Amino acid sequence: MAPLQLVAVFATTLIFMQTTANSQTCPDCFVHSRAAHYPNSEEKGTETGSCGFGTFGATINGGDVSAASDLFRNGLGCGACYQVRCTNSNYCSDKGVTVVITDQGAGDRTDFILSQRAFARMAQTTDAAASLLSLGVVDIEYRRVSCSYPDKNITIKIEESSDNPHYLAFVIWYQQGKRDITAVQLCETQNFVCKLLDRTRGAVWTTTSPPRGPLQIRMLLSDDDGDETWVIPVNNIPENWKSGDTYDSGIQVDA
Repeated sequence: MAPLQLVAVFATTLIFMQTTANSQTCPDCFVHSRAAHYPNSEEKGTETGSCGFGTFGATINGGDVSAASDLFRNGLGCGACYQVRCTNSNYCSDKGVTVVITDQGAGDRTDFILSQRAFARMAQTTDAAASLLSLGVVDIEYRRVSCSYPDKNITIKIEESSDNPHYLAFVIWYQQGKRDITAVQLCETQNFVCKLLDRTRGAVWTTTSPPRGPLQIRMLLSDDDGDETWVIPVNNIPENWKSGDTYDSGIQVDA
């Protein structure tokens, strides 16, 4: 091979390697993929999503929600927010839509299965939205963004299967910011002995024989760089907690 050809091949290889590295290390860059929408007649999401959010999972963020395939990450991706925009300039807006992951699912080479409401909100106009929905599957680009709920604190929802004092299961609502909840501890408020909880499915955290008395929740938040921070809510779960109840943590986490 001639020297000039070798130089060209080497330069091309370097460009490819740099592009690949950038796509893997740039958290704010868009990633190309495909998206479909839920086939049901409901505009919003499903109440039986794999994250375990129940009705909340269909209505959070105004119903702009999505199922995810690889981004579900065995439940770690539940509650994460993504900006998703389709790429057909005839129909699609530049802004796209921000969705919350509430379910797990995969279609034809898709990373997202959006609620019909969210799918339509990627469009420029109402007519364009109808055209998008008729396509069923579209090319998109997406990136993770911070979740923001200005009027809501992080909230603990006690699962109906819970039985005080024998078994406690809960999900965390209104996960804010751009970090993952990678671990949760349950602590006694008198002697501060803490117990690491199990993530049994989706976003559901559970423990058998929970401590007695008021309970403090501690959440470990992790970012893209691997930095970890324990966050402790202001408010505790009361001693007489009951299944189906919700408890305001008293905090918001913006970062």
